[in-house]
Amino acid sequence: MSESRPVSRRALAAWCLYDWANSAFPTVIITFVFAVYFTTGIAPDEETGTAWWGWTLSLSGLAIAVVSPILGAIADQNGPRKPWIFGFSVICVVSGFALWTVKPEAEDAIRAMLLVGIANFGFEVATVFYNAMLPSLVQRHRIGLISGWAWGCGYAGGLACLGLCLVLLVQADPPLFGLDKSTAEQVRATGPFVAIWFMIFALPMFLFTPDQPRSHKPVHEAVSVGLSTLWKTLKSFRGFGPIPRYLLARMLYTDGLNTLFQFGGIYAAGTFGMDTEEILIFALLLNVFAGLGAFGFAWIDDWFGAKPTIVVSVSALFILGGALLLIEDKMWFYVLGCALGIFVGPAQAASRSMMALMAPPHLTAEMFGLYALSGRITAFLGPFMVGTVTALTASQRWGMATILVLFLAGLILLLPIKAGGREPAPPPQA
Repeated sequence: MSESRPVSRRALAAWCLYDWANSAFPTVIITFVFAVYFTTGIAPDEETGTAWWGWTLSLSGLAIAVVSPILGAIADQNGPRKPWIFGFSVICVVSGFALWTVKPEAEDAIRAMLLVGIANFGFEVATVFYNAMLPSLVQRHRIGLISGWAWGCGYAGGLACLGLCLVLLVQADPPLFGLDKSTAEQVRATGPFVAIWFMIFALPMFLFTPDQPRSHKPVHEAVSVGLSTLWKTLKSFRGFGPIPRYLLARMLYTDGLNTLFQFGGIYAAGTFGMDTEEILIFALLLNVFAGLGAFGFAWIDDWFGAKPTIVVSVSALFILGGALLLIEDKMWFYVLGCALGIFVGPAQAASRSMMALMAPPHLTAEMFGLYALSGRITAFLGPFMVGTVTALTASQRWGMATILVLFLAGLILLLPIKAGGREPAPPPQA
């Protein structure tokens, strides 16, 4: 049911464009703009805001970890992925649009956390089914290339959306549409802007990319069989070769990577005194280098394999991340941050392609559900560590240093795995 079949270039481009569409949400809302607005404009102080933001994303991540494998197993029995993608994308879009209502007042903090948590939940669960489409769209020896290109499109989309937010909203003087800067309307407007962006650019994937055929099983049967299959998979998981160890390794380094992105803007604001406009400029540069890294390493993934790509990328993230915690000068923060960005995209894209290559064809969505679980079962851990250590030490540097532990632990677990090497190209047709 999940075997690849030839699809048109338009279908592949439309699938990649969904990455362009949805990447605006984590870039603008979770990482750079709304996160900074929450910690500096709504929370009582930056340290408290950092802790609250971390706990919000932790609870959202816990819900993602619980739900994703279950829905993935059910989807494998039902067939199509796009209805699931559509439903959870709508949750993200509606909640993101509602961020407009969050004013720079302490009493709006709870509403902000609820909306961000729900939107993040919808974004991540939709991505489970989006990733599960990949093995059915492209031949195995090109999975790494298409995954890397899609991730590069995601960074380009984040870059474009951030640039427009900067020019049209944050830096516009006078603000467009009569937005009132005294109530942070120019920042709050990024919520509706991202929601509309998501809706528009996700549409081609729903129109032009083929989906899995329906199984014609009744809903109750798909649910029953899906849950039964998931339970059998979990009971016999040790028999799935290197997959369990890979998911454990990914769980750790991805938790570090997600936490780095979630708190990057907050760290820049609190430790280096960067304001919203400076953070947006830094984010634009970071996305440029991350997109270049994702596009460039897409060929590396194809030539040498997913695992070597991940090892190189996570090693570089550990070294450059450590350097970022030691420097004091803002210019060096820009330089090292952009260098770090080069290796972010390849780590993420190669992780997706490695899972696509390792997953049994009849359990693709279920395995990507477990893949999401591995990225989220400890999603509370990174933000909790950063938030808690920051609160205990009153130092963002010490809090952010906990991310390095996650990178190192994931790398140590990944190294012995003998999987994710270069996929041989199919023999030429006679």
